[in-house]
Amino acid sequence: MLIDWVEHTRRIFTDGRDWPKEIDPTLVGYSIGKWLDTDGDGRFDTLEVETRGFKGPRHYDAAGVPLHHDNQSIFKERIWLDKTDKNLMHNEITVIDHALTRPWTVMRGYVRNPDPKPDWSEFICAEGNSHVAIGKENYYLSADGLLMPTRKGQEPPDTRFFTQTKK
Repeated sequence: MLIDWVEHTRRIFTDGRDWPKEIDPTLVGYSIGKWLDTDGDGRFDTLEVETRGFKGPRHYDAAGVPLHHDNQSIFKERIWLDKTDKNLMHNEITVIDHALTRPWTVMRGYVRNPDPKPDWSEFICAEGNSHVAIGKENYYLSADGLLMPTRKGQEPPDTRFFTQTKK
């Protein structure tokens, strides 16, 4: 299973592998999943996932509550489609972290658009980004199209290899 949103590609290994002896920490961690047949009908209907090996420091969510700086967080998920509405997916997420006094669990729901040709909006941060990197320096491109410094006393970029246009 591959979940992707811009650069946050997440791979969930469901091939029965064991945890590696050492995990190289990454932004999305290392995930191992197992498919389950919870109602005994012979079809897999639930995915259990455990994720470890996050690169820190990290936060739980946009509220900014920090995870423990030892980067030993474990996320356990249980993902399944709703039995009465196949366009609704549930995700029960449990966080085990040394910054907590006990595991923390939250439920998330995701709605699928059943349209065979849905219009998916893209959220790519690069479009309209007015920040410009030249060499090891960062600059800002003003609404007038002028290259502006981003800090007081910043040197202008090296223009030796640019030709002046005649006015």
